Amino acid sequence: MSYITVGKENSGTIDLYYEDHGAGKPVVLIHGWPLSSKSWEKQVPVLLDAGYRVIAYDRRGFGNSAKPTFGYDYDTLAEDLHRLMTELDLTGATLVGFSMGGGEVARYLGTYGSDRVEKAVFISAIQPYLLKTSENPEGLEGSVFDGIMEGIAADRPAFLARFLSDFYNVDVFKGDRVSDEAVRLSWNIAATASPRGTLDCVSAWLTDFRSDLQSIDVPVLVIHGDADRISPFPASGKRIPELVKESRLAVIEGGPHGITWTHADRVNRELLEFLEQRAEPMEPVVGLS
Repeated sequence: MSYITVGKENSGTIDLYYEDHGAGKPVVLIHGWPLSSKSWEKQVPVLLDAGYRVIAYDRRGFGNSAKPTFGYDYDTLAEDLHRLMTELDLTGATLVGFSMGGGEVARYLGTYGSDRVEKAVFISAIQPYLLKTSENPEGLEGSVFDGIMEGIAADRPAFLARFLSDFYNVDVFKGDRVSDEAVRLSWNIAATASPRGTLDCVSAWLTDFRSDLQSIDVPVLVIHGDADRISPFPASGKRIPELVKESRLAVIEGGPHGITWTHADRVNRELLEFLEQRAEPMEPVVGLS
């Protein structure tokens, strides 16, 4: 098993687990909450068969990575990604963030720039800014996030079961695009995550990524389902192209949040087509929309 050390907590090190397979241009996969790198099961083989080097890692607090009691803010999480990129000396990479993982992509590019990055992909993303405010009326009410945190604190395993039902729109796709066993696998992965990390990450979802997105100077692909119950399309994926100069939006009709599983064929096709396109340099967008 491969790890990089990104910090310390008292007498222990904070180590991130990662897998690094294949050859060719690197594609870095950043998973969503509350899962792990195992959630890319339907993407990794396709990318490897297409000739890419695939790196998938577990966010701190999740999967096989260390489970510290701090560091679940996006500045720290982006720094963790930066440590991985520099430790493996990745260049010409494509960053692919699913859901919460899109935050690492946006904050990494906003903070560290694109010297090592050629393209970026946001799948079921939480960007640009999920919290509803007077100047961000498209966002969600703060009570939504309060309810999530209360549910986690009261009974995390039960909350995860309800969350994953909406994650995959099980009432619509059960037995067709997602099985009971696949949902159970996701629950098993989520249940082993750090309880503290699971809770603290919810606050990170309220991060305003608009400036990060506007600084992006590489081509961007956005893939989002228009029936996403976790990160509703009108509040998230639909808005990203307004802030990124060179971006393309692929809307999956009827797609839930967990489209990397339920609509893997479409996601993989969009992803491979985007990876094969030649990247051209460009200037970032200036000023807020």
